Amino acid sequence: MHPDSKKDLKIREDLYRLIISQLFYDGHTQIAIQLSTAIQADPPCAPSDRLSHLVSRCLEQEKESKRAESETALGPGLDMEFEGDIATIAPEPAMYDCVYSVQHKGPGRYLAFSCDGQLVASGSADTSIKIMDVDRMVARAKETVVMEREEHPVIRTIIDHTDEVSALEFHPREPIITSGSLDMTVKFFDYTKVSLRKSSKTIYDVFPINCMSYHPSGDFLVVGVEHPTIRMHDVATTSCFACPVPQSYHTEPITSVKYSPDGRFFASGSKDGSIKIWDGISCRCVTTFTAAHDGAPVCSVDVTRNGKYVLSSGMDSVVRLWELSTNRCLIAYTGAGGGGKQMFRSSATLNHTEEYVMMADETTGNLCSWDARNATRKKLISLNHSDTVRHFAHSHVQAAYISTGDDHRVRFWYRKA
Repeated sequence: MHPDSKKDLKIREDLYRLIISQLFYDGHTQIAIQLSTAIQADPPCAPSDRLSHLVSRCLEQEKESKRAESETALGPGLDMEFEGDIATIAPEPAMYDCVYSVQHKGPGRYLAFSCDGQLVASGSADTSIKIMDVDRMVARAKETVVMEREEHPVIRTIIDHTDEVSALEFHPREPIITSGSLDMTVKFFDYTKVSLRKSSKTIYDVFPINCMSYHPSGDFLVVGVEHPTIRMHDVATTSCFACPVPQSYHTEPITSVKYSPDGRFFASGSKDGSIKIWDGISCRCVTTFTAAHDGAPVCSVDVTRNGKYVLSSGMDSVVRLWELSTNRCLIAYTGAGGGGKQMFRSSATLNHTEEYVMMADETTGNLCSWDARNATRKKLISLNHSDTVRHFAHSHVQAAYISTGDDHRVRFWYRKA
């Protein structure tokens, strides 16, 4: 017998013995005895949960390996401490093409990508939520014939709110989409269920929901409402917590919240024009940027992958990059909207490699983009909406973004790396 064959047989024998021991340990005695007899285990196997520990450890290593591969593929991200000549690995936003479009019955309001970039959700003023499969949308653009119903990009349509859907977040670990609404509720939906009609869990508030963000573990959800106090909810129990120091609160309603990738802190923006940084566990305010946009309300906040910077947009049509170690604005990205004040909140975001900053221009309907490191304006691209663009989101893992607006349309844009 070949040496490798002997090795394979030994590995299989060890594997079967581990399975038998685990079955005994878990109380499946009859099945364990049957398997032990079938393979003629000698000596007899003792109860043990070693297999469970080994599998758990291997799965964690696999996750770490995939995470490392993803970070390598996406590049180092935005870090001003390392200037040098960094080669661009992502296409400019203006090079993307609209490959799919779907329509709500009412104006589009909010968009969100899942953490793995495989799904995207859109919320509308018609109270509905649509969940779309990214691969199917890309494949749809290449098809010359009508796709079968089971291959349609829209995999779920959810209608459980009684008012406009104002916020959406995918759970970072579970197949759950969480939605906030002007009906003053936060709802949780398991999108693996084909006949998805009602939420599996609901959090009730006394103010309309404006924004929310998950802790990376998925155990906590911070929620911003039409009130100065930020809510931190335990997802399992729906218990609500708030900062124990009322003097730290914003003075006007919250417009945007965002957890850092490591969960150490979260950032918030408000109609009072300030940006605050909060401890991710104690919910205490640690830093405040007063009049972050020259007194104009803050529209959105985002946190870079390394947790060093916060990207914000304001009703002054300016996007700013804040360095947390020095508590100062490093870069202002200007030129959108002709420098005038906006009528509606718009979101600014970084692309998946953090090489470009993007924001939809309310005045022209174009997508404005800048080099994230030096604020150089890039080529404009029309988002092809016939009315005001109300929200825009970029994938976390690939060259893809999505836009929606008052024309009821949701448009998916894609460019291969």
